[in-house]
Amino acid sequence: MKPQEVDTRFEGEGRRQFMRRLLNELRALEQMIRDGMIESGVRRIGAEQEMFLVDRGWRPAPAALQMLEQLDDPHFVTEFGLFNLEVNIDPSVFGGDCLRRMERQLDGFIAKARAAAQAIGLEIALTGILPTIRKSDLTLDNMTPKPRYQAINDALTKLRGSNYEFHIKGIDELLLRHDSAMVEAANTSFQLHFQVAAHEFANLYNVAQVATAPVLAVATNSPLLFGKRLWAETRIALFQQAVDTRTTSLHMRESSPRVTFGSRWVRESVLELYREDVARFRTLIGTEPDEDPFIKLNRGIAPELKALRLHNGTVYRWNRPCYGILDGKPHLRIENRVMPAGPSVVDELANATFWYGMMSALSDRYPDITAVMEFEHAQMNFVAAARQGLSAQMTWLEGKELPVSHLILDHLLPQCEEALERRGIDGEDVRRYLEVIERRVRRGKSGSRWLMHSLATMKDQGTLGERLNALTAATIARQKAGQSVAEWEPARLEEAGGWQHNYCTVEQFMTTDLYTVREDEPIDLAANLMEWERIRHIPVEDHEHRLVGLMSYRHVLRVLAHDRHAADGTSLAVAEVMKRDLITVTPDTPTLEAIALLRKHRIGCLPVVHDGRLVGIVTEDDFMDIARELLEQKLREQD
Repeated sequence: MKPQEVDTRFEGEGRRQFMRRLLNELRALEQMIRDGMIESGVRRIGAEQEMFLVDRGWRPAPAALQMLEQLDDPHFVTEFGLFNLEVNIDPSVFGGDCLRRMERQLDGFIAKARAAAQAIGLEIALTGILPTIRKSDLTLDNMTPKPRYQAINDALTKLRGSNYEFHIKGIDELLLRHDSAMVEAANTSFQLHFQVAAHEFANLYNVAQVATAPVLAVATNSPLLFGKRLWAETRIALFQQAVDTRTTSLHMRESSPRVTFGSRWVRESVLELYREDVARFRTLIGTEPDEDPFIKLNRGIAPELKALRLHNGTVYRWNRPCYGILDGKPHLRIENRVMPAGPSVVDELANATFWYGMMSALSDRYPDITAVMEFEHAQMNFVAAARQGLSAQMTWLEGKELPVSHLILDHLLPQCEEALERRGIDGEDVRRYLEVIERRVRRGKSGSRWLMHSLATMKDQGTLGERLNALTAATIARQKAGQSVAEWEPARLEEAGGWQHNYCTVEQFMTTDLYTVREDEPIDLAANLMEWERIRHIPVEDHEHRLVGLMSYRHVLRVLAHDRHAADGTSLAVAEVMKRDLITVTPDTPTLEAIALLRKHRIGCLPVVHDGRLVGIVTEDDFMDIARELLEQKLREQD
């Protein structure tokens, strides 16, 4: 659906007319299924590859429109964020060397995108969540300026009626409030398509639901967000919360998120999913009417069903039903949206082979997979895979419980190999890609494991910003080499580059783990905090984390030496002695500008404020690290 087809005047009668069209198209699809118009007897596969654009400082680069001009290729399209691109792989018949051809085409597209990016001083990265992405990148200024994206954001924000709130807990905990749906742009994926006939849709869709967890467990590649160590595949939690329109005020009422695994098996038809989505989720955007589906059906022409497809595109099932037309014939597909982008193209093709293999093997063995698995077990397996990756425990068919690594190695890989070869897929290709899965499982080395291990090996080196830069730089370098993540060496701090990449702005090295005091607290507390934590500056904030003052070590010592209230057991309040006239910076303040402020005002620290709230602090000591880095770099250059 082209973005310009969206009707941005989507209220009142326009919304009612769109809903009538949507219901009419559902009836048309029902007739098409009943009359046998949906293509059958052929299986096709396809894929969509999303990617990040990255600048020389390893940060997201909002240059998608410039990239599209450079590329001049209809396979490439925009995504929600200006620092994202998507490329669509051509569909191919499921058989022979289809997997190898998919890899070859994807390699070609990635090479083309990389060349276009490098021509304008950028790189591309295949990763579920870019390690260096920050909240400041997720502003409306970085939303792709297309009517569809703006309309979706406006509609979601209006339905929520409040800010977007995120809470994800892993090793660390993320608590975040944001003002738009742009957090969705922090995710990129590798989406697979699998064409099915109408009469086989129900069982194959249920098989896709069952197969999702083991594939996700071995494919995880998104354990980090804003430097926080969260789920093995944090995209799952993040995307659900990014477009969730539910509110806590209706906590007693059962409701579904727009990003969903689903709530039950499909029993008969794809219509069950479409009807449920119309019933549960309000339409967000519309299109102008341009066809009557029944007039086209009477002429023997497949209708486009634009309203149905547009609404379907705003309900984000992890396995999503899709209607399409190819060479004039209407068809149905199952779209797997679970897998993250990366770590490498060969890893993505291995994940695809594993999923296609499971779709084939399980449907061969079980004409009704719901007879051997409870829906709740498939759902629990999915969440366990997202949270724990290769460490997950699975409740498998007929209630068997076993580690996902044993399930994959002892049961699923042999079944997949047999099923794919029965389908006529080239045996050498099948073994090559499934061996990639086997090596990753045996070595315990998924993309998320590599990222977490690399971060741990750099634990006491540099700043967090440097370590995240190193992860991004190493990811891009290793992707260019073309090997599976099972062969990757850990990222090294020096891969982040020189100080120009790591200290461009205050946000890259500011301290965010802060000790603060309130105005009404005694200065004795400030003095003790400084002694216990060996810090020289303590910000003063109110109950909403707004910066209201600052206490310095010298200031506290001077006040305590003359505190005449100490003799009678009282103490001065922080508000009585704190410094109120403050020099502050924002996270985006350039480093050189911050240094100039310190020198000009002869101060020892700069509180960092965003939207009026305290988010960090930088001190003279932080800038000494930059000076040392500069000196070491110059010495290396002389050697």
